[in-house]
Amino acid sequence: MKKLIVALLVLVCCFSLFAQAAAESSGKTRIGVAMPTKDLQRWNQDGDNMKKLLEAAGYEVELLYAGNDIAQQVSQVENMINNGCKVLVIASIDGSSLGTPLAEAKAKGIPVIAYDRLIMNTDAVDYYATFDNYMVGTKQGEYIEKALGLKDGKGPYNMEIFTGDPGDNNALFFYGGAMDVVRPYIEKGQLIVNSKQVDFAEVATANWSTENAQNRMEAILSSYYAGGKTLDVVLCSNDSTALGVENALANNYKGAWPVITGQDCDIANVKNMLAGKQSMSIFKDTRTLAAKVVEMVDAIAKGAKAPVNDTSTYNNGVKVVPSYLCEPVFADVNNYKELLLDSGYYTADQLK
Repeated sequence: MKKLIVALLVLVCCFSLFAQAAAESSGKTRIGVAMPTKDLQRWNQDGDNMKKLLEAAGYEVELLYAGNDIAQQVSQVENMINNGCKVLVIASIDGSSLGTPLAEAKAKGIPVIAYDRLIMNTDAVDYYATFDNYMVGTKQGEYIEKALGLKDGKGPYNMEIFTGDPGDNNALFFYGGAMDVVRPYIEKGQLIVNSKQVDFAEVATANWSTENAQNRMEAILSSYYAGGKTLDVVLCSNDSTALGVENALANNYKGAWPVITGQDCDIANVKNMLAGKQSMSIFKDTRTLAAKVVEMVDAIAKGAKAPVNDTSTYNNGVKVVPSYLCEPVFADVNNYKELLLDSGYYTADQLK
């Protein structure tokens, strides 16, 4: 058994040396891109877009997905460091889990860009690239505000809330932006959360899981909306949670379909939007974010500072991380053709 372990360690070491030698012999700067999972459509798009753009800019790219396994992502980042990557772009599974490998990256002078999810509790993250996450939540809250006529004093309406993974710092921003809009209406009684589940810890969804959201929505429906009680609106922070809510409603709810928010414009959710089962989804064009990250990588690789437009918002518990924030917009049935089809983000066949 010991011989087998030793042999495996030797193979891993040899592979790392081979990969590093290959990168050096190609004459191209090697960039490591670590994505959390292939289970959500948007991470596949993010990874593919970044790889294509980085390769077009003349870089060699090591793109890895970690299957939402924290230990696997830690190992992948360690391997990228050992394989000769000169810059790391990391969309973390858990923003607080990468301290050890990133300390090694810093010791070796390897810059780190946190991609879309802020990496927490380390001074080894140099930059952050994302969409304005607080604005994402704000736009969701404002959509609800307008759709229900809350500014005009209309109500009361019954509402439930679903946000994202408690280990994802972005979920706090999405939740915070939306709640800053809708909480005053909850306090006035225009919005009534029958489940009483309002605090972040109560409405968080582990791994942004569609199944987890569906299970919780089914429990809420059976406990608080039996006997014909109307559900008027569901604030969902993203499309995977929205899809779970929509699945639960399709199976367990007979009333008029509620207003439902989302984020990412996933294909299944856009189809639901066209079918009247989801009201809107925040569109974060991953091509825009990927292009900005490539610009940041290119600047770093040439010894310059990466472009940023925010130096005060994103404190990771150790430092305020210089950030570039792209602006999100929302898509609904009125503008989806312009945003999603005319721009080439999707084809008409994909949305049939």
